[in-house]
Amino acid sequence: MTTTPFEKAALGLSGLAALTIGAFILFAPRSFYASYGIALGDDASLLSELRAPGAGLAGFGLVMLVGIWRQPMLLPAIVSALTVFIAFPVGRLVGIAVDGMPSGSLVGALVFELLIAALCLAAFRQRLRPAAQRHTPARTPN
Repeated sequence: MTTTPFEKAALGLSGLAALTIGAFILFAPRSFYASYGIALGDDASLLSELRAPGAGLAGFGLVMLVGIWRQPMLLPAIVSALTVFIAFPVGRLVGIAVDGMPSGSLVGALVFELLIAALCLAAFRQRLRPAAQRHTPARTPN
């Protein structure tokens, strides 16, 4: 199955978002979190704990982008996009349930993540269906 333009667009948007956000966290965590009203200070342990998942997020973004052009990387790219952009909102929703409502900018991030998750689910819906359902001919009414 070839990659559709819609799938490429979904991977492109999700990959650019993940790569950009991850790289920003990796290389400028104080600035990134300050944009959400969070002051990190100079705690090397905290900064290390934030940079590590930032690098992981950037790596997943690269996988998503490579999947646009390299067919063997398409499945890992789709899995990465769905995992990142479903897991992040789930984590934020758990945080809201447990800790209360965060700042408006973090709620905005949640909305952005939910929109990308919806885009990815719509783009990859055909690939998410079991193979038996994809290849079953439509029944005609009697």
